[in-house]
Amino acid sequence: MALLFKSDIERHGAWERALKAADPGLELRIWPEVGDPADIDYALVWAPPHGELKRYRNLKIIFSIGAGTDHLTADPELPRGIPLVRMVEPGLTAGMGEFVTMSVLHHHRFMIDYAIQRQSGIWAEISQTPTWRRRVGIMGLGVLGLEVVDKLKPFGFTLSGWTRSPKQVEGVTCHHGAAGLRDFLAACDILVCLLPLTPDTQGILNAATFAAMPEGAAVINVARGGHLVEADLLAALDRGHLSGATLDVFQEEPLPAGHPFWSHPRVIITPHIASMTIPETAARAVVDNIRRFQAGQPMVGVYDWERGY
Repeated sequence: MALLFKSDIERHGAWERALKAADPGLELRIWPEVGDPADIDYALVWAPPHGELKRYRNLKIIFSIGAGTDHLTADPELPRGIPLVRMVEPGLTAGMGEFVTMSVLHHHRFMIDYAIQRQSGIWAEISQTPTWRRRVGIMGLGVLGLEVVDKLKPFGFTLSGWTRSPKQVEGVTCHHGAAGLRDFLAACDILVCLLPLTPDTQGILNAATFAAMPEGAAVINVARGGHLVEADLLAALDRGHLSGATLDVFQEEPLPAGHPFWSHPRVIITPHIASMTIPETAARAVVDNIRRFQAGQPMVGVYDWERGY
């Protein structure tokens, strides 16, 4: 039996159809009409109320509807002995690749500058930079980061990556750890943040990070709002060190009315939609992991409590 939670309840019809197609024998109970909590074996959730999941004493797996797990790990009462599984599914992965590619090209071709010129009635060319001279750095080379690499490679960008521990990716200059961060940042004309949010990465997009980047660089944050020190970004933009930012995630969501990001000419905002879980493909990924679990095989996307992702 599976349980569907909270903010995706408006799409529960699509989820029900997709899960039934993936496993016709799966019995669904939609929150809050769950019946006896002891009947629930698997929870497929997004942002459940704190303390809710501890009610299900026979729970075997907790599945996140999205790629992130911080909406779950923030619950101090979350059961720690149950596997917590991030959403790894082709629809979500492809969506992130599309969004980041679009955003990188937007900054690469000076579209923010042209939008500002349009507001002032200015008709003026900006010299184009060839892709091989444009250095794109990706923070985080997990499933989503590698998808972005694959999408950007055909354009000819010079690619680099930064991870906590050493990693090798063909066609990417890889850096790792605190010792490798400064060299990585110095070679980022466009910085893409795809890191998991952990105590070590909280606030990593800060004044020191921006100062280490080249003059005129741009920032794309599609990971978590907690990575960004918002005041530091605004300061770097206003003094002209950074040329622009694309932000899909924020410290507070929805973004409050009157926040400076709403009106800043060099900030592009989207409402946390860079990549969205597709029920049809996600349901197959969930059912596949359930079958792996039942067969005693390793599941895909299991959260590591020690690493924080």
